This record gives sequence, C-alpha cells and structure tokens, in this order.
Amino acid sequence: PFYVSINQDLFLEASLHSPDPLLELFLHTCVASPSHHNFTTGVHYIVKDGCVKDPTYASFYSPHRHTLRFKFNAFQSIRNNPVAYLQCQLVVCRAFDYSSRCYQGCVRRSKREASS
Repeated sequence: PFYVSINQDLFLEASLHSPDPLLELFLHTCVASPSHHNFTTGVHYIVKDGCVKDPTYASFYSPHRHTLRFKFNAFQSIRNNPVAYLQCQLVVCRAFDYSSRCYQGCVRRSKREASS
C-alpha cells in the first residue's frame, strides 16, 4: 500500500521493458475504485478511452517512448472509503504508426440514436 493525504499529488511512472526501442505506451484508462474486485461501478475515472476525466491530471515529458509519467491529486475517497485501488490500462504501439491507438488520442464514444 501507498499512503497519501487528501489533496496530495500522486506521481506515477509506467515503463515497458522491451529491447525494441520503437515501442511506445499510451494511457488508455486509469480508474480508482473503493474495491479491488470491481473497477466498473462507483468508480472515479482519471482517464477514460484516452480522455482526461480528472481536472488534476497532468502528463509529464519522458525522454523515452516506452515510459509514461503522470500525476493526479488524491481525492476524497469514494463513498467515504479510506482505501482506493488504482487500475490503469496501457496500450503498446509501434512508434510512428499513425493509424495505431496511441496516435488516436482521446476517443469519445458517439451516442447511439434511439429508434422510435
């Protein structure tokens, strides 16, 4: 466990350990949950589908494509639970592949039209 106070900045780094220098990482989704068993209901999204959801989120420069650095502010725990579990989903892409998920960035899902 990592203990933080409310409003304290959490700094995170994710790295891909690969001999291939042309791989890069993309932060697809990062979510905090009061339960380590459920990351879908009653959660706090920091990033979802590549879109920033938490206004305290910030990314930082990394000299390597295979390393992501970011931070967000520790928030009042979900439903007054003193513990929050963090789960982040990363995508690995080939560098300079402009059709890859890494280069699409934030993808907003379009809402389906309701039929009459």
